[in-house]
Amino acid sequence: MSGRIFQNAVLQIKDTTDRVVGVIDGEGTVISCSDLGLIGNKWPEYVEVIGRAEGRCVTYMGKTFKALGGWGNQFDYAAFVMADDEVSQAVCAVATVSFNSAKTYYEEKHDRGSFIKNIISDNIMLGDIYLRAKELHVDPEVSRGVFVVRHIDQSEAIHMDVVQSLFPDRQTDFVLSVGDADVALIHQMSETSAEKELQRVASTVEEALRVSGESRVVVGIGTVATHLRDLAKSYKEAQIAIEVGKVFDTEKYIINYENLGIGRLIYQLPTTMCEMFLMEVFKKNPIDALDQETLFTIHKFFENNLNVSETARKLFVHRNTLVYRLEKIKKLTGLDLREFDDAITFKVALMVKKYLTSRGIEA
Repeated sequence: MSGRIFQNAVLQIKDTTDRVVGVIDGEGTVISCSDLGLIGNKWPEYVEVIGRAEGRCVTYMGKTFKALGGWGNQFDYAAFVMADDEVSQAVCAVATVSFNSAKTYYEEKHDRGSFIKNIISDNIMLGDIYLRAKELHVDPEVSRGVFVVRHIDQSEAIHMDVVQSLFPDRQTDFVLSVGDADVALIHQMSETSAEKELQRVASTVEEALRVSGESRVVVGIGTVATHLRDLAKSYKEAQIAIEVGKVFDTEKYIINYENLGIGRLIYQLPTTMCEMFLMEVFKKNPIDALDQETLFTIHKFFENNLNVSETARKLFVHRNTLVYRLEKIKKLTGLDLREFDDAITFKVALMVKKYLTSRGIEA
């Protein structure tokens, strides 16, 4: 965004105060100022101070700063006044309002990234999508993949510049900071092999952000959006994919909404209904009555498609030993895991139990 966007507001403020007022960008460069001689100066030493202020007015080394509104933790622009008294703080606060208005007007009129942000955040009416797309020359009817990238340690932010470097074409791809820590990637897809391309793009992002061979992020994938109006739905799906994956696919770092299976259904159920289901399934004894060795046996039995011989081989036990354990489970729970219907019921119950535990509910 050019400093000219803010300069008109700067000149208006200049007429009402004797203080020097201006704007710096996220790297500390003065891009607009009532003192034209300061434009182009670089003040990187102030960037960290402004970031820590979290949008509040802050004074430092004889100047007053206040970050303009943005989408992420890291500010893009900040207003400044060349003094640090109470009057300067008031002038800076007023100037911020004016600069935010100029910034918003520019973004709504000219910035494609802001347009896409408004779509995925449901901040634009459906009818306006067509009009704005035409004004900004954004093709509304091409296939786009929607990805949400989230740091496993949610207190840390994603390095947007890394993701942006992977998708440098800002005419077709959008890398957006959304919320406190998420990065959304809207990637224009080819007409064929959409499913494979979704996985390839997600893998590229995850590998680029991996540190020392250890994954640091999880990538959620929504369904392919064939029209701009579908982006918000796909974005929500990508978010859900991450949330469901945290519960049921903890070892996966790339999670596709379309592959969530029954976990997606369970995640959307009221917790009271889940508790009732567990009570109905385990009438004899609660699921907690099963020890860890028994639960491990059950998981291995499911992994081997209810095949007794194969499961016994994988567990390094005699077939009769496994049969004995399955009989014990039947006595405790009333469910015979060798029967397909009972196995399905038990599998779903384990997933429901896991979901409730993730919500801090003991059932």
